Amino acid sequence: MLAMAQSKPSFGIRAGLSSSSMQGDAVNSLENILDFTNGAITTGGRKGFFAGGYVTIPLAGKISLEPAVYYTQKGYALNGSVNLKGVEFLGANAKAELNSTYIDIPLVLKAKLGGLQFFAGPQLSYLAKADLHTTAGALGFNIVNSKTDATAQFNRWDAAITGGIGYQLTNGINIMAAYDHGLSKVDANKNLNSYNRSFKVGIGFSF
Repeated sequence: MLAMAQSKPSFGIRAGLSSSSMQGDAVNSLENILDFTNGAITTGGRKGFFAGGYVTIPLAGKISLEPAVYYTQKGYALNGSVNLKGVEFLGANAKAELNSTYIDIPLVLKAKLGGLQFFAGPQLSYLAKADLHTTAGALGFNIVNSKTDATAQFNRWDAAITGGIGYQLTNGINIMAAYDHGLSKVDANKNLNSYNRSFKVGIGFSF
């Protein structure tokens, strides 16, 4: 009876924090455009969250297959100091942030060593929305604060490989850390070699 119970699929939910960025030609081009600020530009990823559900399907021994669906926040940011024409003596803080949301669909093979788990596999993602948020301020005031829908500028579909490590507790709670390495060019015309990169740390519960 125990063997039969262990062979049945189990369902679960998972949520956590994500840290995403982009790497490649598109990002390098943006940084080059902003070189006139004499190196005052810094780059960074977007901190966000992910949440969704998964199914664990036992295959053989300690190996299982786990498809999942997650809502994930991704993006990229540029921060710097620029001068405004006509008021150069003021200095202004400027920020351009790409805020994108994806539906991630990973399909991983998972190996269990006691409570310890290792997993890896392909991931398909669909871009739900991408906004470009730009701000600039001086002397504590916001001078520019605009948000533009940039969804059409990006490829709706993204393919990646994902992998990581986790630990399953006996009470159904599990923790995981994963890295997603995008393989598809993110721009809509696929002319630039720019790709998504993302780290996830989450906690889940298997029913």
